[in-house]
Amino acid sequence: MYLLKTDKMSCACVGFTCSKHSLCALNILYVYMIVLFMVFIIQFSVSSACLAITSQQQDQLLEVGWNNSQSTQRDVEKSLNCCGFRQVDLNNTCDAVCFPNHSCVPCAEKIQQHAGEALRFAGGVGLFFSFSEIVGVWLTYHYRNQKDPRANPSAFL
Repeated sequence: MYLLKTDKMSCACVGFTCSKHSLCALNILYVYMIVLFMVFIIQFSVSSACLAITSQQQDQLLEVGWNNSQSTQRDVEKSLNCCGFRQVDLNNTCDAVCFPNHSCVPCAEKIQQHAGEALRFAGGVGLFFSFSEIVGVWLTYHYRNQKDPRANPSAFL
């Protein structure tokens, strides 16, 4: 008889353990939904900023970046075959191929073109994925709070 009681107690414990683990999984899913919503807000903000930046703001940011790094200047001058940011200074050194021929153009226009394309692409991709994340949040919220259609509503009253 004592063994029978122990077996009944272990069955109740297994049911409680199962319920506890199920509730923990639902809470983790709920926390995942909150984190996903926060990622959506950040990603949507950044992608909107990428798409909304004006050419003047972009130009200012590029000039600040240009003036703060000599190594970046050399790399850009080599890769885009240009010298200087707004004007070519023949008294300075330049690593571009066009410099010895004095046929270089300033780098600002080339950099703006590449940066504008990159910002539009990054903004579009970010916007697409941010909306797919908000669909994930909605689906998580919808199915988390869904009631069992087979349940008897008066059983819990």
